[in-house]
This record gives sequence, structure tokens and C-alpha cells, in this order.
Amino acid sequence: MRKADRLFQIIQILRRSSRPVTSSELAGELEVARRTVYRDIAHLIAQRVPIEGEAGFGYILDPRYDMPPLMLTPDEIEAVVLGVQMVARVNDAAIRNAAGDVMAKIKSVMPQDLLPYIEGPAVGIKPDAVSAEATLDTRPLRLAIREGRKLEIDYRAADGAVTSRIVWPVLLGYADTHSLLIAWCQSKQAFRHFRTERILKVEILDDAIGMSKTRLRQQWRQWRDVEMRNPVGAQ
Repeated sequence: MRKADRLFQIIQILRRSSRPVTSSELAGELEVARRTVYRDIAHLIAQRVPIEGEAGFGYILDPRYDMPPLMLTPDEIEAVVLGVQMVARVNDAAIRNAAGDVMAKIKSVMPQDLLPYIEGPAVGIKPDAVSAEATLDTRPLRLAIREGRKLEIDYRAADGAVTSRIVWPVLLGYADTHSLLIAWCQSKQAFRHFRTERILKVEILDDAIGMSKTRLRQQWRQWRDVEMRNPVGAQ
């Protein structure tokens, strides 16, 4: 690992920890000797990075410290590249376009010496085809989830029957090339998974869901755990 990458990684480790991190822990994660950690910490402090602590006690980073967000390591770059490749398989044009925009923004500010990690990454996934079938614009679904508001949807079941439902959206999930709206259905008084390609119409209602988003998601996870132990047919 290059020294510059190692220095950034030390900052990242300290940023994500809520307690002092010892030199042994840093050395173990970075796979270097403790004396290397001591030198790197001294170098960061000399560069006015607000690290406090000492050998034997551990090091902490002032939470107010702001590091440029796009100083990425090769591993982090390839993780982003892999994520964008995966999203490219999703049958959701809005999400695919957003992923492409993110990668373009990253490339526009990336130092020249790191561009090869984007243009020729060491990771990749099988380039499966994406369905050309017209799909629902999922932006209203995601907006309702973020704002904790109810949705009214017209939904076509597998047998062709169309129903109108009011649902409390929990999550937009993805399976292979399909997406699923996970929601509490008021008419069924139960959680349901709605395939987005079968949603014919969406309206975001002014009404907020009947509980906090956190509590709703907790209840869905409990329901999901029960369903995984006792699977039934999909919606």
C-alpha cells in the first residue's frame, strides 16, 4: 500500500471509530508494523490533522475534522465501480442514470494517477442483459419512502386482476433485474411485496404513515424473519 493511501486509510479508521484506536489495531488492519503506524501518525499530526492520543492508549480524531470526500483508495474506487456495474443490471432507468452520473462526477475530480482504477478495474461482474420492458418511474416511490408518506397505487396481480390500494412504503428492493415495492397494505392489513412492473399508477398522498419510519421498518424486518422461516407464495 502506498504511503498516501495508508495515511488516508488511517484517517478513515479513526473517523469510523467511536473510541480510541490503538497502534496494534491500526497495524493489524493496515498490515504494517507498529513502528510504521507511529511514523504515519506523526506525519499526519505534522500536517495539522487533529489526532490526539499516544502509544499504549490509542488515537482519536477530532470529529470536526473535514477531509476532502473524494480522496479515495484503489479499493474504494473499485468498490464504487463494482456497485455501478451491478446497478447497470437493474431494470430501473432512474437508478441506472443516477449511478452513471455519480461515476461521471467522480471521474471529473479524480487525480490522473487514479483514473486507471476506474477505466481498468480489477473487479467485474458478468454483463447480463437488462430487460427492455417498459418500467415504472420509481422516483415517486423513493420520495414517499424518504418522506414517510402513504401511496395510493393501482396494481395488477399475476392473474390480471387490478386493484387500488393504499400502502405505507418501507423499502424499494431489487432482485435480479426486477424491483419490488415493500409496503404495509392497508386493505390486507399485512406487509406485501409489489413488483414495480405491475404497478399501473402511483399517487403520493398528503397523509403520513401511521408510525415512524424506523418503527415501520423494524416491524417489516420482524415479519420478513418469520416469512423466511415459513415461506409462502409471492404476491
